[in-house]
Amino acid sequence: MNRIAQAFAGGKAFIAFLTAGDPSLEKSCEYILEMERAGADLVEIGIPFSDPIAEGPVIQAANIRALAAHTDLRAVFKLVEMVREKSRIPLVFMTYINPVFKYGTDAFFAKCAEIGVDGVIIPDMPFEERRECAAAAVENGVSLISMIAPTSKGRIKAIAGAGDGFIYIVSSLGVTGTRGEIKTDLHEILEEVRSVTTVPAAVGFGINTPEQAVTIAGMADGVIVGSAVVKIIAEYGSEAGSHIYEYVKVMKEAIAKAD
Repeated sequence: MNRIAQAFAGGKAFIAFLTAGDPSLEKSCEYILEMERAGADLVEIGIPFSDPIAEGPVIQAANIRALAAHTDLRAVFKLVEMVREKSRIPLVFMTYINPVFKYGTDAFFAKCAEIGVDGVIIPDMPFEERRECAAAAVENGVSLISMIAPTSKGRIKAIAGAGDGFIYIVSSLGVTGTRGEIKTDLHEILEEVRSVTTVPAAVGFGINTPEQAVTIAGMADGVIVGSAVVKIIAEYGSEAGSHIYEYVKVMKEAIAKAD
């Protein structure tokens, strides 16, 4: 069983996100370890990018802070190496296609395998154009994680059928960011996904309260939280560790009620 599968093996998975290098590589490493200590089952690491089109203001600002701190792709690889010195928690990159192509697709996925990255999510890569990355991912044993959005109707089964690691279900139209209410018919999407694959399905975009997390976990195999964690980092900076721990602990305890 690989590490991503292990994240879902013990019940509902809590998946947390941060942007690498915000506010520094050392603090990103500390915060990932705090998330794990608080009960996170998997961590998504955002690779800073100048034009993160899927992100709302909170994560856009984190990208700007990380880039201002000179966090490039090689620095992000270094961060993973730092984490792997202390932890085996499943790690997944969230990146845009430009850094992958610039580094070289084959070289990028080979590096992911070498340092211990378990999966990669590329939100601006159309499903129909995933072949080149998919081949490199398979060759290196790295999961290329598919995203399904509310606009994916008619393509849900095709996208889910090619899914690996886990399926990322986007809860709402628009970009990332906390939301007071999630109105998408997630039951319908999840039914279609489960009709073609046994790969776990996790829901993200907008989830930020324990109540939302319990509701989502009652339907899905995992809950993804990004902007709420990044907000804590924006507020507390280099002193965010204990606050991240408390938030993740509360959220993990909440979704455990849905098991």
